[in-house]
Amino acid sequence: MNLKKPKFWDQKKPNFYAYLLYPLAFFVNLFNLIKKRNVGKKLNVKTICVGNIYIGGTGKTSLSIKINNILKKNKIKSCFIKKFYENQMDEQNLLKKEGKVFISEKRLDALNQAQTEGFEVAIFDDGLQDKTIDYDLRLVCFNNLNWIGNGMTIPAGPLREKIDNLKEYKHIFLNGNLENLMDLENQILKINPQIIIHIGKYESENIDEFSKTDKYLVFSGIGNHRTFVSMIKNYGLDVVREIEFSDHYKFKKSDIDRILHIAEKLNCKIITTEKDFLRLNRPELNKIKFIKSELKILDEEKLIKAII
Repeated sequence: MNLKKPKFWDQKKPNFYAYLLYPLAFFVNLFNLIKKRNVGKKLNVKTICVGNIYIGGTGKTSLSIKINNILKKNKIKSCFIKKFYENQMDEQNLLKKEGKVFISEKRLDALNQAQTEGFEVAIFDDGLQDKTIDYDLRLVCFNNLNWIGNGMTIPAGPLREKIDNLKEYKHIFLNGNLENLMDLENQILKINPQIIIHIGKYESENIDEFSKTDKYLVFSGIGNHRTFVSMIKNYGLDVVREIEFSDHYKFKKSDIDRILHIAEKLNCKIITTEKDFLRLNRPELNKIKFIKSELKILDEEKLIKAII
């Protein structure tokens, strides 16, 4: 089942519902503290964890792919590690297009497989809160627009752990279209003045396939829908309607029929993400195009220095 995030999670301040759920959030924080006592294992494979504190839509998969490309250019044998979730086949398929992926219900089992096959570096797409592995490098991803939402932990808010835990990390990655950078950097450095901040910007690799004279309906089932739409508008495309589904949404025939009907009524063309396009299985796919986006790292040399 795909559940859409409650809207109050992304309000700037906690509301009544957030405070109502705060007692449950307290026990989540307590559970996280207990997990911290576990000592993770180290193997011969170097481990890089691309994770998040804000749940979903922080660009982990895009950054994982970018890091893999950097390692390949430097002749380093790298692979991806992904915990098995049935509803995340889209992300698994994206990673498989870029390199070897080890998938298991336990990340440590997948890492052991990678070591057996002689990989030098394993890139974990998610897993920051998994204490069974002592990662060599941890990158905490955030989306510029969502940031920390209302600042509270699950279920009162969208955070997997308290934002003050940034004191325990050395690297943070801000993904998006360069929104709110100065304000976010100031907030981050107040928590941890020593943390290294990396900046990423989404760019389209196939924007020339889309005409600025056309009108578009945009739909997606990803965690950072607003960032995707913002990128499209920044390229000057005329978005007349947008439809947001929950992250990893499994599209039904009725969903696609509705999208096609609205697009026909508005006389516009349809755009979605590559990740969503991989989840579609309909004869009308020729009526839907996807934007292939790449994460451009503004300070790539600084990131290369961190991972190599």
